[in-house]
Amino acid sequence: MSRDGAFQATRRGLLKGGAAAILGMGTARLLTFGEAHAAETVAIQEQLDWLMSNQQLGDVVAKRLGYFEEEGLNVTIVPGGPQFNGVPAVASGQAMMGNVSSSPHIMLARAGGVPIKCIAAGFQRHPFAYFSLPRAPIHTPADMRGKRIGTPQVSVILLRALLKANGIREDELEIVPIGSEPGPLLAGQVDAMTFWETDPIVKPLGPDRIVLRLWDAGVKLYASPYYVSDQTLKEQPDRVAAFIRAVSRGWAYAKENPEKAVDLYVAEYPTFDKAAEMEQVDLLLSYVFNDETKENGWGTMREEIWADQLKTYDELGQFADRKAPTVDEMMTLSILEATKDKRPKL
Repeated sequence: MSRDGAFQATRRGLLKGGAAAILGMGTARLLTFGEAHAAETVAIQEQLDWLMSNQQLGDVVAKRLGYFEEEGLNVTIVPGGPQFNGVPAVASGQAMMGNVSSSPHIMLARAGGVPIKCIAAGFQRHPFAYFSLPRAPIHTPADMRGKRIGTPQVSVILLRALLKANGIREDELEIVPIGSEPGPLLAGQVDAMTFWETDPIVKPLGPDRIVLRLWDAGVKLYASPYYVSDQTLKEQPDRVAAFIRAVSRGWAYAKENPEKAVDLYVAEYPTFDKAAEMEQVDLLLSYVFNDETKENGWGTMREEIWADQLKTYDELGQFADRKAPTVDEMMTLSILEATKDKRPKL
């Protein structure tokens, strides 16, 4: 499965009873913390939903440079993978912090009754995009009419959201369920395919590839949101704030020292290639930092963005079998407010 649509698979699992299983884990270990002394750190986990990638560049930098330790935290970053759902580990308290690929993960989990809440947005815009080639260019949503759009089945919901936002009927184009490799586009089997723009997998498409970003097409989602359980937020807000202070420093270092940040990343994970990562790092950082972060600091997010995605998913029938969550149930600005003087404004 591609991470493009991983959150839709999460929804299916949660709404088929996974939420009840999570909530029933009364005997699961819940992390509790005392005050950390200068020479002490508390071990915590940051649970990812996907494989390790450049999406965690700032987190790795914060770990390698000791920013977490300065906050009294010994952080272990735990990767996920295809068919993996990291939400239960966070909801049960096994992991204090979670990070998912897309904000709908949190929205759909909450609709399933899982008590988690977003506390910061790692990416200010979502890198999910539709890629085409000059032989059949798709510059705007209107250009999709009459085209063959390849996307994983679990990501069809995003295409439907795009079509709805732009007044395009689904029968005006052909949706082709495919995998996550660029071969079908290169072979001319489809006219467009979906990828994260920050993923090195797009390189074979060449420098003339055309990118139509989901965000620019009117569907505004956050990527790489950080989240915690309601219980953690209530009982350990200082620890949560400490994590956000440290990780924001890691991302700021990456912004100001991209090559050194990639060196740290590759030192931590030697299977990654420095040259390939350097080709993507500037683009990656453009998703993490923008005018919003210059004004309000790394990780900022807006309630209206959450409200807009909630409205879109509701209109597309994603909550037909249960009540849609409220914005306040999905996210909180409390940790961002508590760290506003410490999060770098870049």
